[in-house]
Amino acid sequence: MELYYCVLLMSRGFGANLIQHLYTGAAKQSCFRFSAVIEHGIISSMKLRTFGRFFILCCFLSVLFTVSTPSLSTPIEKARQFTRPLEFDYLTWDVNAFMTKIGQSGLNPWHKLNIEQQHQLVMRYLYLTNQLEVIQVEIQQVYADPSIKDPDTAARVELAQQKALQTSIVSLTPLVESILQGQVTEIIVEEDIARLGDAVPPLLFHTTPLPKALIASPRNSIQQDVNISLLADLTLEQIDQLENQVEKATGESVLVVDVGGIGIYPTMVMRSSNLPWIIDTIAHEWTHNYLTLRPLGLNYDTSPELRTMNETAAALAGSEISRLVLARYYPEYISMFEEGQKLASLNWPDEIFDFRAEMHATRVHVDELLAADKIAEAEQYMEERRILFVAHGYEIRKLNQAYFAFYGAYAATPGGAAGEDPVGPAVRTLREQSASLADFLRTIGKMNSFEDLQVIFK
Repeated sequence: MELYYCVLLMSRGFGANLIQHLYTGAAKQSCFRFSAVIEHGIISSMKLRTFGRFFILCCFLSVLFTVSTPSLSTPIEKARQFTRPLEFDYLTWDVNAFMTKIGQSGLNPWHKLNIEQQHQLVMRYLYLTNQLEVIQVEIQQVYADPSIKDPDTAARVELAQQKALQTSIVSLTPLVESILQGQVTEIIVEEDIARLGDAVPPLLFHTTPLPKALIASPRNSIQQDVNISLLADLTLEQIDQLENQVEKATGESVLVVDVGGIGIYPTMVMRSSNLPWIIDTIAHEWTHNYLTLRPLGLNYDTSPELRTMNETAAALAGSEISRLVLARYYPEYISMFEEGQKLASLNWPDEIFDFRAEMHATRVHVDELLAADKIAEAEQYMEERRILFVAHGYEIRKLNQAYFAFYGAYAATPGGAAGEDPVGPAVRTLREQSASLADFLRTIGKMNSFEDLQVIFK
């Protein structure tokens, strides 16, 4: 790949999003994707100093490609009047993540440890993470109890345990990240998704607290007008205040959501004790990096249909790859998964609540009301449905147009927040008709629009 093409790709991905971050704050999941540069080993073969100079040069050229004058007339600029001091700093995170990965490169436990040793390390990490999650809940309960006058003293033992667990987890994290990177990469190569003997771009992820996302949608339709990444540690009070401010300024429906992973490079993955979810997220976010080298990924933000195509394809790939990784390295999780599937297929009594079916029905009716310009009625209906979901144990803080604009793009499984959107089913049909996962990703990766997908079925 010629250097010019690398820089051009960066201007479409990294550069464009850097400028959006600096001028508009719309840090999106495609920002800082260095995949095109890494594809031909440029970064891996450079001295650190040379890479630094190249990095600065690309940033500068990207600025020249993408600078534009922001307009306060757009929803995103209206929102940024309130989000600017709370926005996530992707540039600093990405530089630090690259430095961390360079430091981890000498560990290489994937090649130095046998499969059993790798398994033991990952299981130890998951156990400690689970213990930390339990301790943190106990600490939170102590500090939330109004009858406890001195929570620091009351939670002294738990706070000490928390510190010890955090220290142990930090020491294990580089090893576990390297092991999981190697295991997922091996499956990607064996599935022929990578044709050069390695994942392209090389699979790199970093465990980190994830930024939240502020989503805004018009009230008269379901469409994502705003997606701004925010600090990870915002309080509920800050979130509620920000949502109200942005709603008032834009006149749109607003929601701050949590995310589980972000497909920048290295990808961001939230710490968890749920191994199937971790591996699924690693593979899902790598798929976004893979697609960024292709028309579908480069056009991620061009239309709502392309966003849904990207997210659904990544979700399908993540699920398939993670299942293969679990079957080879953590077979005990596969048996647990299969048992769960059997239980889910039983004919349960009517009182069992089908979340996906109920959310699907909700989205369909909301679309009907909005199409009839019954906005107030639609919003009242969504609040009634939210109360129903909460009553069945689903703690949905807000159910509005922004909720559906965000979650509706994840359509790998029938039903749910996507409603009757035809994009998800079309992507799933393409996967069913493809000879392999690799064939599916190569086919959908070439597409520039939803029409390209529809043509296949005509």
